[in-house]
Amino acid sequence: MPSPHTSPLSRRGLLASAGATGLLAAVGAPAAASPRRSAALVVHNARVFTGTRQHDHARAVAVGRDGKILAVGSDSSLMRFIGRDTEVVDAAGGTLMSGIHDGHAHPMDAASRSLRPSLAGAEQTVAELQKTLTAFLKDSADQEPDGWLVVEDWNPVGLLPHGTAPHHSMLDALPTRRPVALRGGDGHNIWVNQRALDIAGITASTPDPVGGKIVKGRDGKPTGVLKDDAQPLVTRHIPEPDQEQLVAAAAKIFAEAAASGITTFMEAVVGKSELALYKALAESGKLPQRIVPALRIDTDKTKDPAAAVAFARGLREEFEDVRALRFGTVKVFLDGVIEYPAQTAALLKPYLDEDGRPTDHRGDLYVSAADYGRLTAAFNEEGWQMHAHAIGDRAVRTSLDGYAYALRRTGARGLRNTTAHLQLVDPADLPRFAQLGVIPCMQLQWATRNTWTMDALLPYIGAGRHRWQYPARSLERHGARLSGGSDWPVDPLQVWNQVRTSVDRFGAEGEGDLYRDKEGLSRSSALLMHTLGTARQLRMDHRTGTVETGKSADLVLLDRDVTRCPVADISSSEVRLTLTGGTVVHDADSSAGRAAAARVTRAAAGPRLTAQAAVHGGRHASCGCG
Repeated sequence: MPSPHTSPLSRRGLLASAGATGLLAAVGAPAAASPRRSAALVVHNARVFTGTRQHDHARAVAVGRDGKILAVGSDSSLMRFIGRDTEVVDAAGGTLMSGIHDGHAHPMDAASRSLRPSLAGAEQTVAELQKTLTAFLKDSADQEPDGWLVVEDWNPVGLLPHGTAPHHSMLDALPTRRPVALRGGDGHNIWVNQRALDIAGITASTPDPVGGKIVKGRDGKPTGVLKDDAQPLVTRHIPEPDQEQLVAAAAKIFAEAAASGITTFMEAVVGKSELALYKALAESGKLPQRIVPALRIDTDKTKDPAAAVAFARGLREEFEDVRALRFGTVKVFLDGVIEYPAQTAALLKPYLDEDGRPTDHRGDLYVSAADYGRLTAAFNEEGWQMHAHAIGDRAVRTSLDGYAYALRRTGARGLRNTTAHLQLVDPADLPRFAQLGVIPCMQLQWATRNTWTMDALLPYIGAGRHRWQYPARSLERHGARLSGGSDWPVDPLQVWNQVRTSVDRFGAEGEGDLYRDKEGLSRSSALLMHTLGTARQLRMDHRTGTVETGKSADLVLLDRDVTRCPVADISSSEVRLTLTGGTVVHDADSSAGRAAAARVTRAAAGPRLTAQAAVHGGRHASCGCG
């Protein structure tokens, strides 16, 4: 039986995966149907969101046998494409639209994290955290005394009461001699015990690495918290899961993504190890999405553009024959994260203290505007685009200054250099995105009132700056073309809640809206930024991102009409069918599709506080998510 994740659109493949009672049912062909022109699939009785001004009232789509969209129109007009072996799907009024293109995610890190126990971002007192970690230790007692306990999705602002600072002594109190590492869900922080510090050789005299920080207490000694590029000082000592484990985990992860409606990913931090995993997945037929790998340029390489370009060129040459990979993007971290206590995002004006008084701390800018400009120019001259992590307003401005320098030097306008996250943008910089042709890639599921945006941020930047968090509508008004991403697994993969939150700035789990009246998008804009907008970012809009004749059949069918249902109901949308290039990669009525959808539901439901199979796994390098 063909796998539902790789089977081509054919009567046999689809019916085998769906079963006799599945979504897909064949119908007889009209007598005049031409086999040469008959479609592989026709979806009818749908609300088609084409993403264009044409076919506003389309109700049906025909998919050709070449994996491209054959026709878009009314139910009656597409009947002529139904042949004897055409599969016909009744959408029952649900939305049929372009597949979701995720412009910033870390699916390989999601696979790695799935092999370890998780704190799922929980907020806990120190005593509650110690109880949870003790249970993880008991689940893996055979790892005493030297096996690493690596726990995922620690919430760096989640120790209660709020403001409690993590310290290795809290982990040292656990009933174990093992090295313990809690990896921050944001990818920018790790918290370890004294045993782990000793293994890494980190002492009071250890200097901060470029682009990172070893947090030290008033006594000058390490607290056990390491930020950004200081994390590898510890993580290089943690054994990795073997490739077989990772490939199996990744196959499940990408099936989850297909069940969420994702047809393309930009993997936002990629090195040789991730590319090797993609090669293994592709060779085993377990890669249902297109992948745009963003090759990470480490901070120390940003000062040597020629070496950085040679590095990226070498990786492309080694892996460019891997199916589904599309090279041409590099990633640079310009700063860290903005929330207390990390405060490594680069700000134009200093952070405030807990009493609202200015400090002398403006965060950490890892790359200067001059260096970023020279680096951008070097890559742009080679046809590569840049993708900058920029959380704070100073980092955002640095990215724009760098892009402006490169544009003056190269004159290359069509490369679609990108700035990601944009948690805080100075109003003076809003028009520059359109002026420079820079794509703002935003993760708008974060644009809601919660601990991260309120308790851990508002007191430390003040109300005036706080209002400019994730200024999506302001950017749109100034002519910027928005794109969307999830930053998964920094957050659970909740694609449709992400779309919903772009509109209401509240979301399924928010405690209130975050400046909805000023920055909330229209429903159409929210859908477009996650389809055509991201396809444009990834320089794929000529072939995907809209539902138009001749474009690739990257499609998703939902169980409801998200163009008209109450906005809050968008969050709970279920994906009935996902196609990538005309190939069914998720069918909700197949056994594999039901299993993948169930994993998506569980991941979105809440904390995963049970130990997983391999608690001793790790990575040689920090995730660098963000």
